[in-house]
Amino acid sequence: MKRRTRVLAAARRFLTFFLLMCFIVTCCMLLFLNTLQAATGWEFREAELQPAARITFGNVVLLSLLCAVIDAVRRRVMVERPVGRIIRAFERVMAGDLTARVAPVRGLDAQDGLHTVIACFNRMAEELSGMELLRSDFIANVSHELKTPLAVLQSHAAMLQRPDLPAAEQQACAAAIAAAAGDLAGMVSNILRLNQLENQHIYPDVRTYDLGEQLCECLLAFEAVWEEKGLEIETALAEDVQVRADPALWALVWNNLFSNAMKFTPPGGRVSLTLEAAGETAVVRVVDTGCGIRPEDGRRIFEKFYQGDASRATQGNGLGLALVKRVLDITGGTVAVESGAGKGSVFTVTLERRLKHAD
Repeated sequence: MKRRTRVLAAARRFLTFFLLMCFIVTCCMLLFLNTLQAATGWEFREAELQPAARITFGNVVLLSLLCAVIDAVRRRVMVERPVGRIIRAFERVMAGDLTARVAPVRGLDAQDGLHTVIACFNRMAEELSGMELLRSDFIANVSHELKTPLAVLQSHAAMLQRPDLPAAEQQACAAAIAAAAGDLAGMVSNILRLNQLENQHIYPDVRTYDLGEQLCECLLAFEAVWEEKGLEIETALAEDVQVRADPALWALVWNNLFSNAMKFTPPGGRVSLTLEAAGETAVVRVVDTGCGIRPEDGRRIFEKFYQGDASRATQGNGLGLALVKRVLDITGGTVAVESGAGKGSVFTVTLERRLKHAD
């Protein structure tokens, strides 16, 4: 059946070339003979024209056959083979092999449609491969991060089952269980928020409000933390900095930055907050005298679950800054980090005073 289809297709192409050649040659010969007859006055008899017509017809058949063969070879080399490679690559991707790539076609025209299709396919495969890697890493990281609070819950719950456990240890176990449950709930909440942000299920609710007031409210929510650690808090907030943005989304940014600053600043350290208005932008800086960030970690701190060195890994789940980065991507803000190991950190956030929706 396939062979018959190919034979019919070849016959149709030959017939197409033959009819086209007949039309072109006939028109040219008639034009030539009429012009010649008008210029010289010669009269051509049918007997004289028949041999030339037969020869011309034979040449038309040969030329049509030659064109059909050349076209078949061209289609085989420049169309069918590349398309076959593309189809096989698609089949590999559908089977789960995201390493499939299609080599560029070597042809006369580097800008034809096949080159565009191949380039788009290769970009698609690269994106799918990257997404699959991120998905695998995300699942592995979530599984790893869930183990710690679950292990704490399991071990302390087992201790509470001991009938001879002193009351003081019972309270300690209950406090540990409550803390682990809080960490677990916070991590799940952050995962859900991050998923909603990444899938654009949260849309900015634009309002005009005083940014300085929001910063003060978010900072005061950590009063118990800075008092417990004896931290020195410094603020320098410009007055009446009005922004048109989503206060709920930006509260996520400030809460995470303040939480990190106080979490990684040792007792007796200092946390500073400044707000400046610069034309159409507002600039917020959160400065701490904490452990700082190593240069090799600074490039990855906005990745999900990335926590850098072990001292930071015990104090969070690595989702806070990922949330910050996603909110900034959605709202059009930017963040810059200046830090060094043992030198503290400076987070500088710049936001447009008019909200810009991300694509």
